[in-house]
Amino acid sequence: MNDRRTLFLEGPIARALVTLAIPIILTNILQTGYQLTDAFWVGRLGAAAVAAVSVSFPVTFLVIALGSGLAMAGATLTSQYMGAGRQDLVNHVAAQTMIMVAITSVILGALGYVLAPYLLELLGVAPDVHDGALGFMRVSFVGVIFVFLYAMFQALMRGVGQTRMPLYIVLGTVILNFLLDPLFIFGWGPMPALGVVGAALATLVTQALAALLGVIIFLRGRHGIRLFWRALVPDIAYIKRAFLLGFPGSVELSTRGLGLMIMSFLVASFGTLTIAAYGVGSTILQVVTIPAMGMSMAVSTLVGQNIGAGNIDRAARITRLGTLLGFAVLSLAGAVAYLFAPAIVSVFIPNDGDVIAEGARFIRIMSLAWGCIGIQLCIVAAFRASGNMLIAMVIALVSQWMIQFPLAYVLSKHTVLLAHGLWWSFPITNVLVAIVSICWFARGSWKSTKLTEESRLTTQVVQEAIIEEGIR
Repeated sequence: MNDRRTLFLEGPIARALVTLAIPIILTNILQTGYQLTDAFWVGRLGAAAVAAVSVSFPVTFLVIALGSGLAMAGATLTSQYMGAGRQDLVNHVAAQTMIMVAITSVILGALGYVLAPYLLELLGVAPDVHDGALGFMRVSFVGVIFVFLYAMFQALMRGVGQTRMPLYIVLGTVILNFLLDPLFIFGWGPMPALGVVGAALATLVTQALAALLGVIIFLRGRHGIRLFWRALVPDIAYIKRAFLLGFPGSVELSTRGLGLMIMSFLVASFGTLTIAAYGVGSTILQVVTIPAMGMSMAVSTLVGQNIGAGNIDRAARITRLGTLLGFAVLSLAGAVAYLFAPAIVSVFIPNDGDVIAEGARFIRIMSLAWGCIGIQLCIVAAFRASGNMLIAMVIALVSQWMIQFPLAYVLSKHTVLLAHGLWWSFPITNVLVAIVSICWFARGSWKSTKLTEESRLTTQVVQEAIIEEGIR
């Protein structure tokens, strides 16, 4: 831990970024394995089963997004206190974050479980899809607590710069999920065939295992954070502070999720060909942004720790280098995608020339500004790490609701571009948001926020835990 802390606070910035980013990128790639595995096995049940999973995913994503701000707040505070050398408060943040995440997940999961039938009715789900979607959605809501707990574990581990252990856990659980999916979906021996519900149940089991391993690691305290049972006493002052810090993060993620749903409705108005092209292009975009997301998370950790240590200028240099790397990697990916767009689409839909042509057009248009995605992700990560989550929320709101959706609507409905106007809204939005992000970053106002200077977090609960565990 001391060697890693020295690297993060004093060592070569490029080496520190790569050290953190590579395990995060690999973890993010592996986590897509949950969706890919479910899609692989559920696809063998037929179109209705695939539709059931597709309908359920946006709803459960929104619920998860609502609670993700708490994990963001925990990661931000953890990284700053780690940089400031306050191990006692790092441990306290972990304990309080666990309490908040557990309570929030139970409430949201219970609400989702009860409201699931009404949500499906609101979405107008077809009768042949309804039962499968209801079962899948309800099992997913039961598992929300495990999703939240493991997301908390990952976020806090990133905050202290420990990114390898989450990678190992995700690797093991993805492999296990691939084995459990066919067992639960199709049955074997005494195990009955559960159909599409079996896919959700397999994911629930593996996520529960991941969450349990995360809690055990915290209790053992060998990887930068130690969880004390006596610290699991609600600290109202901290909870209030973390909620106010994390709420904009929840709004930001929810906004992005809702924006994708609204865009899907607009795309659907142009028919099957446009929907198919959008589906393939969106999948490619999600895969392409994984490296930039990993780099942005590495930037977040390093910026948070260096701000906590008082290294404000180094935090700014980290952001600039991370932004340049994110821009370069995604620009290179855009160039490759532009050249091989038809071949990429044909991997997903090999026998439909019209879809291949339209999907390739979509990819080529939006790939023109992929580098700008790397810019905004890394700069927004620096804002979050400094505690300025409100800025990140405003950028998300402006991006989705003031630029992309209005632009997509006007270009597609009121110009000769028609459906192609949807495609052009992506690069235009990315360029404009990147410019806004750069200008906001250049103002430097984010540098004045240092959460570790606030003393209210050190409550009597923390002091008692420190004394009892012999830390001082």
